[in-house]
Amino acid sequence: ETISVFVGPEQYVSSQNFKFEKGDKIEVKGSKVEMRGENVILAAEIKKGDKVLKLRDENGMPLWRGPRR
Repeated sequence: ETISVFVGPEQYVSSQNFKFEKGDKIEVKGSKVEMRGENVILAAEIKKGDKVLKLRDENGMPLWRGPRR
């Protein structure tokens, strides 16, 4: 099965010094949800080799939006 993964804004990902290349083997942790009739994963964390890209906090809030009050 192929499933789309929603990562976050490209600017945030690149600011974390994280890059994706075609053929990369990654591990995704997140939530499977339905958007526009399609199953997708909202990524909370992506692991590539020994690097980990954190995208959402433990409550699912996007880290690129800054701290919540």
